[in-house]
Amino acid sequence: MPRSVVAVLAGALTGIILSIATDSLLRAIGILPPQGQPASSPVLFAATLYRSVYGILGAYLTARIAPSRPMLHVTILGSLGLLASLAGAIATWNKVDIYGPRWYPLALVVLTLPTAWFGGKLHKPRQSEPGVPS
Repeated sequence: MPRSVVAVLAGALTGIILSIATDSLLRAIGILPPQGQPASSPVLFAATLYRSVYGILGAYLTARIAPSRPMLHVTILGSLGLLASLAGAIATWNKVDIYGPRWYPLALVVLTLPTAWFGGKLHKPRQSEPGVPS
């Protein structure tokens, strides 16, 4: 059980830390606007892409370190991500003037489970060769 929790947390933290770091870097160099100002659709499209890549990486990591049944762990990770992205969409829905267009949080909701699934599928469990101990 502890290794399962670590696997899911590692995947979640991978996506969260990489997203926050990228957002901070893009704010520092002026690509993302300061907090509290809406971003344009092209910038949010780029954010959707890198967040999806980070979601795939996190799910891959979860599958890789899961003690067994990697896709179950990835499904749990994706479900937690779905809940978080739904909460974000609900919290920002009527704040377009602060967060930008509504399509962005909806895109994050829609893409959460497919990116988790894809990241999990990228993991290929090692199979031992016949006669070679694993």
